[in-house]
Amino acid sequence: MIPLCIARNMAKTKKITKHKAFTFIQELGGISEYLHKKNGLRVLLWEDHSAPVVALNVTYLVGSRNEAVGHTGATHLLEHLMFKGSKKFNKKTGKLIDQIVFGMGAKANATTWFDRTNYWELLPSERLPELIELEADRMRGAILDEKDRASEMTVVRNEFERGENEPMEALDKEIWATAFREHPYHHPTIGWRSDIENMSIERLRQFYNTFYWPNNAYLVLTGDLPSGCLNLVEKYFGRIKPSSERIPKMYTTEPAQEGPRRITLRRAGQMPIVGIAHKIPKVLHQDQYVLDVLAGVLGKGRSSRLYRALVDPALAIDVSVNNSSFRDGGLLITYARLVSSESPEKIEKIVLREYHKIIKEGITEEELAREKYNARIQRAFTLDGPLGLSSVLNETIAGGDWRLIERFVRGINKVTLSQVRKVAEKYLSSETSTTGFFIPYKSEPRI
Repeated sequence: MIPLCIARNMAKTKKITKHKAFTFIQELGGISEYLHKKNGLRVLLWEDHSAPVVALNVTYLVGSRNEAVGHTGATHLLEHLMFKGSKKFNKKTGKLIDQIVFGMGAKANATTWFDRTNYWELLPSERLPELIELEADRMRGAILDEKDRASEMTVVRNEFERGENEPMEALDKEIWATAFREHPYHHPTIGWRSDIENMSIERLRQFYNTFYWPNNAYLVLTGDLPSGCLNLVEKYFGRIKPSSERIPKMYTTEPAQEGPRRITLRRAGQMPIVGIAHKIPKVLHQDQYVLDVLAGVLGKGRSSRLYRALVDPALAIDVSVNNSSFRDGGLLITYARLVSSESPEKIEKIVLREYHKIIKEGITEEELAREKYNARIQRAFTLDGPLGLSSVLNETIAGGDWRLIERFVRGINKVTLSQVRKVAEKYLSSETSTTGFFIPYKSEPRI
């Protein structure tokens, strides 16, 4: 089943099944996948000629899950340095990356997350050759020097400090670090402060030379693609050799949790926050469709159970339930920002009571139908246009299978009432919970 907006916008173009440089892998939902025969680069193409724009995205299969103590935040710091210049695009050649990209009216950015790093542009389709050349050049030609590291370190440190000053973000970081003790999801993507400040340029170069290769990346092109698009990719990316060493696999697994865990964070702030997290399986697990429905019933919109239990009676300012799963697992987390007069313990009991109701009684037909509808609409919105589709593909690639983009709605539609109750019972156990309280100081603390 093709997601709603893909079916609406998909151009009727003839897919290329034979190419001298690429092997055709498969086609699904209008998206064609190719593998470069020599360097292992994977390419996803989707055509839509309704507007003269193209979204270009390079996803590297490296994120904070590939880091360790001493170089946490390496992926994120490298993300910053990758904009400083490459062999062809630098100050000496007069071709600065930012000037080229924004000078053509393109939108661009890069992001780092647990399982991936990506660099993207939304650009006029006639300028695509320039940006394909740019991305190919910085894949293996990034200039990584000490001056740039020193200046960008302060930028990243300021970003880290801004996060520390946001109570919700600070609590979220503590909950993940408490829930995951051995797996690298323990580390925040931005890294720990001392690693940010002390990581050497040599360490960053080593990290770059380990992971930034065509055989560890996907190139995604969506939108008004020119004819001979694969020839264009071959012209610039085809000359890059694959890694001479095997890309290291992340093999650390999180052991089973053997009891509830708790964390209390006391800092300056305006209101208490309660976070209750439970471990969930990897994003490709079949239970994820049911967990999406469960999260929606609990915390999406004013009709959700926790909104009615906490916000309607003015016990909390807002509530959310996030099904945050990645390549190796994740957390289903309920967050509630409380009215300052309410105690976190009281709110925790109410949340757990609502969990218990679903475990014992399940959900209603009306709730299930509503969440199936919401899932379809939400996915259609996120796939609206080349950039939206490219962004979702970026996340499904990181999760381990880009085809999840096409399976999502079908998987949600198959969810049953009995599955929701069983999954709630399976994952919302107190024995596997991690609970965090953010308690604001009423006055400046004594050190």
